[in-house]
Amino acid sequence: MKLKASFIQLPLLFDAQRLLAEINALDASFWRDHPQKFPGNFALPLISVEGNPANDGFAGPMRPTPYLEHCPYLMQVLEKVGGVWGRSRLMKLSGHAEVKPHVDFNYYWRERVRVHIPVVTQPTVRFICGDEEINMKAGECWIFDTWRMHRVINAADDERIHLVADTIGSERFWSMVDRGRVPIPGTAEDWHPEVFGASAPSSLPRLVYESTNLPDVMTPWELREHLLFLLGDTQPHEQLSQVKQIASRFITAWHEIWAEHGDDQDAWPIYRERLDAFEQLMRRFAGTLRFNNGMLFINGVIELILVGALSDRRKRSAAQGMRQAS
Repeated sequence: MKLKASFIQLPLLFDAQRLLAEINALDASFWRDHPQKFPGNFALPLISVEGNPANDGFAGPMRPTPYLEHCPYLMQVLEKVGGVWGRSRLMKLSGHAEVKPHVDFNYYWRERVRVHIPVVTQPTVRFICGDEEINMKAGECWIFDTWRMHRVINAADDERIHLVADTIGSERFWSMVDRGRVPIPGTAEDWHPEVFGASAPSSLPRLVYESTNLPDVMTPWELREHLLFLLGDTQPHEQLSQVKQIASRFITAWHEIWAEHGDDQDAWPIYRERLDAFEQLMRRFAGTLRFNNGMLFINGVIELILVGALSDRRKRSAAQGMRQAS
């Protein structure tokens, strides 16, 4: 999600040692390699599609994995942060490993923030987002702008472990974000986050999980919103006005199909044909237009529109892979 600042610290401070004790009690076999097999990157799924730890997808009802119920304080932490919880994991970065520079184009993260709570860390762990760099300390609670180029470097010998939870938030969550702190380098601020210690509840907290996330057919109103977002964050270019005209005609055509058929599955071939035609037109500009974050415009179009707008096309892209411009 694009935010007003690279980093925002939420006014909460958690017991990292209590979190670590719960994590250490879990079997080491629960940790999995990163889906893209990035060296030194590992994850332990806490919330996933249908609660299946082996399902690393984004579409479908998100439910707790069998591992989450063994972490009562961690569940209290998520309850305190608030929000409708989506895909959430513990993420481990080995000593001298890194998360390479990237931007989160995925449709799923367009409307979700990634909450980071460090559990094990060192002062040498560097989190870089856009032009800013911070060290998130153990127990702190952070969100960051995933639309900017970001990376993480663990320059120490010891591993780093973060609780990383995706959410659309809630009214309470976003009110807390409004009270958050945007770090200003070189300044000392009077900052007193609420300390949230462990309690002994009679039962596990009742967390709220998302059940709806990716559309079968994107509505024309959502389609328009995403395209306006992409075009509004594109660097000036002589071809931009032409792309805006093509996008406007595409939105009109999509709305026409929607008005007649809605999300009727019998009309999916018509939607698919329109998407294929739009893709051919957009790829003419694959090497020219770029977003303000420096990434190619076509990559955002692929992830947000070409993959996100239609369920069966999304399944086809997952099975065959859609080549992004490099």
